[in-house]
Amino acid sequence: MAETRTPTAASLFFGPDAPDESDLYKCVHCGFCLQVCPTYLETGLEAESPRGRIALMKAVNEGRIGITPTVVRHWDLCIQCRACEVACPSGVPYGRLIEATMQQVETRRKQGLVKRLLSELSLKHLLPYQGRLSFLFSGLRLYQKSGVQAAIRKSGVLRFFSPKLAELESSLPVLPANVFEPRGQVIPAVGEKRARVALLSGCVMPLVNGPQMNAVVRVLARNGCEVVVTRDQVCCGALNTHVGDLSTARGLAKKNIDAFNASAVDAVIVASAGCGARMKEYGHLLRDDPDYRDVAEAFSRNVKDIHEFLVDLPFEPPKAGLDYRVTYQDSCHLSNGQGVREQPRQILRSIPGVELVELSNAAICCGAGGSYTLTERDLSMRVLDTKMKAVRETGADVIATANPGCLLQLQYGAQKDGISIKVRYVTDLLDEAYGKEG
Repeated sequence: MAETRTPTAASLFFGPDAPDESDLYKCVHCGFCLQVCPTYLETGLEAESPRGRIALMKAVNEGRIGITPTVVRHWDLCIQCRACEVACPSGVPYGRLIEATMQQVETRRKQGLVKRLLSELSLKHLLPYQGRLSFLFSGLRLYQKSGVQAAIRKSGVLRFFSPKLAELESSLPVLPANVFEPRGQVIPAVGEKRARVALLSGCVMPLVNGPQMNAVVRVLARNGCEVVVTRDQVCCGALNTHVGDLSTARGLAKKNIDAFNASAVDAVIVASAGCGARMKEYGHLLRDDPDYRDVAEAFSRNVKDIHEFLVDLPFEPPKAGLDYRVTYQDSCHLSNGQGVREQPRQILRSIPGVELVELSNAAICCGAGGSYTLTERDLSMRVLDTKMKAVRETGADVIATANPGCLLQLQYGAQKDGISIKVRYVTDLLDEAYGKEG
């Protein structure tokens, strides 16, 4: 636990959320992290590696340098994929370090008025409120369905005013007509009831991937689970913690703990890798809260990724098959943050007819990184280009993954490169096979 410090000549990190020195000085700068870091692989720059970023943290902590715009820029360019944690022989908890560092940055960051207002609006007044977020996405859906989007794209007006804005607009996913709404509904198990579980709906996923969320429910029910879609749940807080907004993230964590604990379930199931990683670390996030510290630790132990839960249950392999050549992209916060790597592959191999072809760089980030694909577009696209080159080499019909950010990033990569390939969740494929059983 980080001790409370005040700024001195020897330390420019301070407060209860300062990077923990016992974590910070575990790094021996061996360099094992370099070949798994997507930003280092793209740039070849030491400062864009975990080792380099930790060196900057140490320098700030010791008062040798300040939290300057140049220093902050190197931290901002971190995708926070946490692949370095898996590669590190010294057990450096890089995820905790960069999270704490970004909190220190957030308290000092100087931004223009418009940029700060947009940040405040999205992180504090939009993501935490599903109704407001749903209203925004309803507007985007109308924009797409009304023909306005097609007219704007045909006119080229966005490219005239801002090529970057036009490129961002071109990456908008096609929003489904149906959304997934947590209303407190209870979906009964099919056949013998084996477990009662709650399902995290999340913030963006139910609006962008409503049909896919319904597929998750069907898969759970098909395997004997009664599914509770808890009414009062909120955003998990992952995006807030990535940018250092820990106070909002803590408030969201408390609301989720209260909501899900009232459901009396055997497990809280999460179908989004980033959300699952965040919720499994609520104990650390609320470590200094005497009212929630212990209950948060207990809650986090009850959070299960959908793939690990199905394999542990165990799930019933489908009897019908799919004629697909599939490659699997490890979602960073599933493989690196939660240690769930083999379970999605085990599910894919269980589907008759599926040929699983390993992606040469499956463990390297695709460049999505939550909001990273918006805030650091150029480097995000460079990482994506490297990923899509490896995808083409597999000759796959389908890319399977486990996180909404990865799904959207890979879909755009296929669109941008003109590759005829589908991007699906692992649970989508399992649900499709179950659906063919008759």
